[in-house]
Amino acid sequence: MAFTTQIFTFVFLPVFLIISSVFDFIKRKNIFAGIFEKLRIADISLIALSFAFFAWACFDDVIFLFLYTLLVFVMGKIIHHFRSSGLSFTLTDNNQKIKKIYVAVIYFAVFVSIISFILLRFKYMGLLNKLWNIFFGDTWSTQSLMAPLGISFITFSAVSYLSDIYKGLADSGSFIDCALYISFFPKIVSGPIVLWRDFKHQIKKRAMSIDGFTMGINRLMVGYAKKLILADTFGSCIAKIPANSIDLITSWGMALLYMLQIYYDFSGYSDIAIGLANILGFDLKNNFNFPYLSTSITEFWRRWHISLGTWFREYIYFPLGGSRKGKKRTVINIAVVFILTGIWHGAGWTYMLWGALNGLCNIIEKLLAENKIYLRTPKIIKWFLTFTVTFFSWEIFRFEGISQVINQFKVMFGILSFESIPYTWQYYFDFRIIVLALIGLIGATVFGLDKVKAPFEKFASTKIGLILKELVYILLFVTAILFMVNSSYSPFIYFQY
Repeated sequence: MAFTTQIFTFVFLPVFLIISSVFDFIKRKNIFAGIFEKLRIADISLIALSFAFFAWACFDDVIFLFLYTLLVFVMGKIIHHFRSSGLSFTLTDNNQKIKKIYVAVIYFAVFVSIISFILLRFKYMGLLNKLWNIFFGDTWSTQSLMAPLGISFITFSAVSYLSDIYKGLADSGSFIDCALYISFFPKIVSGPIVLWRDFKHQIKKRAMSIDGFTMGINRLMVGYAKKLILADTFGSCIAKIPANSIDLITSWGMALLYMLQIYYDFSGYSDIAIGLANILGFDLKNNFNFPYLSTSITEFWRRWHISLGTWFREYIYFPLGGSRKGKKRTVINIAVVFILTGIWHGAGWTYMLWGALNGLCNIIEKLLAENKIYLRTPKIIKWFLTFTVTFFSWEIFRFEGISQVINQFKVMFGILSFESIPYTWQYYFDFRIIVLALIGLIGATVFGLDKVKAPFEKFASTKIGLILKELVYILLFVTAILFMVNSSYSPFIYFQY
């Protein structure tokens, strides 16, 4: 069930708000003398709602989700037990040096390997078969399995759960805690990725409030507007354009629309998810911070899909040594992280090339960090170069095959042209598309500038400003609903990852 569908908006969302409000009222008034809170009815109901949300999207995967959650919880308990007990044994190598090996380390390594294998088995079967064929000359498995909905993001949560327990950053909690974390419906399908240590501490402390409810509803309305008014309109336009019979201007326009679509699609989803969490009293960290204002690719990845970058930094980059072991090791660590980032999005060569390109830019920027010429380069030039790299990298990301990417670039630079073009750019890019594209560009860049945000926030803090802001949000939300009712295009791009 996608957030921006009629069934979610007019059925699930009202039910969710009513149930959450009733349970919060019971908790505040201490009705039933604390039994209600002791039995954790509110948390159990939220888990039930999350499973219902997941079942509506893909009923066949509900049993998998429950068994997977149970498996992760048992693994976490085992790691927590051996870590707390401090059990270890010693090994002696050929040099007679005694090594103390903690049992928790072994369990942690085995369990993370199992979790990773489950992801590989479902999502990368084709790649595993190719590798198996290369080394063993046979097919590892001919059985094709449909990947469970949200398996990548569920895996991120599972690894965070096990890692934070192993590191002692949070305990394993109860099964209800674990189930709520894994299945929490705002984040389960496409994130944002929430670390267990951050989520665990909020479970008991969370409480609904007027401020949290207002902030959550506002963010939800903004997310609807981003997704339905901008992202879906751009996506619908792109879907109508044939890749093998377009003119040069159409190819550039389509690339720009995709750059805007993927930003407003995913940031819109994140806004809705964070807004829903805010309503419940959870504080999920911001997932996008105007990435198209970045003056370097390194900065871009601090602003784009922030939760993904945080996860890779915490559980891949830092364990590899981060930047603490010299430049050579730092370069290798960055390369590993971005190769894995590309592979996580998909097993295709274009995803790997996209990840490699972003990794290469990060490495170059790291090596030039103290270069005088680089330091003196005006920010506007750095921004332009970063925007250009991002623009073309999204074209690599958009297509499934390298040949498609090459053909697209040939068309964009006039190397390839088609004799028969049914429609030129004027047909696809009408007045509405052009206006919305301009609004999208301004919204993704200018609105993120401090010189623009500061006076807006100052005005919004006044009574008149607050009223006008809320009226604008409501108008945007109503417009978004009209777009939703009258549109047949609604898939979230990141649902496939």
